[in-house]
Amino acid sequence: MLEIVIQGRGGQGAQTAGNLLAAAFFAAGREVQCFASYGGARRGTPVSSFLRVAEQPVRVRCDIERADAILCFDATLLGPALLARADARTLVVVNSAQSREALARSFAGLQLIPVDGLAISRRHGLGRIVNSALLGGLARAIGAPDLAVLEATLTERSPKLHDANIAACEAGWQAVDALLRQEAVG
Repeated sequence: MLEIVIQGRGGQGAQTAGNLLAAAFFAAGREVQCFASYGGARRGTPVSSFLRVAEQPVRVRCDIERADAILCFDATLLGPALLARADARTLVVVNSAQSREALARSFAGLQLIPVDGLAISRRHGLGRIVNSALLGGLARAIGAPDLAVLEATLTERSPKLHDANIAACEAGWQAVDALLRQEAVG
């Protein structure tokens, strides 16, 4: 079973990202469970979305204690509460313009993969809405769902700006692909 935690702030789209990712995995033929947790329902407060993906029905009904992957919409949320769900094998994709090396100095022992979702989103006319770029980056980092399935899900479920969301998703995927290829060579 693949267990993913998505952490953001209210208004950033973390809950929407969880729902989109769940829909993409389901469209790819996987069984999914997706639920969210948020304190005060206010813009800016921490919001978490949890996703389990498996080949058979998911019957577990508890919080995710150890995530296989974490998608963090705001690097300031990389604190003890979120990182308690990570271990050395957890892939942490974080919305950040910092290099992987710079992040590693601050968060030793974690597999951090930065995606400058804000720059990608702005470049594609989405402003501060980073979820499509970050979903593309996460999909490449964990190797699923397939980019074509994720794009089809975005086309079907994005409320507007379908072309911009797809372009941002592809750019996020390509950014992580380039980073991982560079590390494989060097």
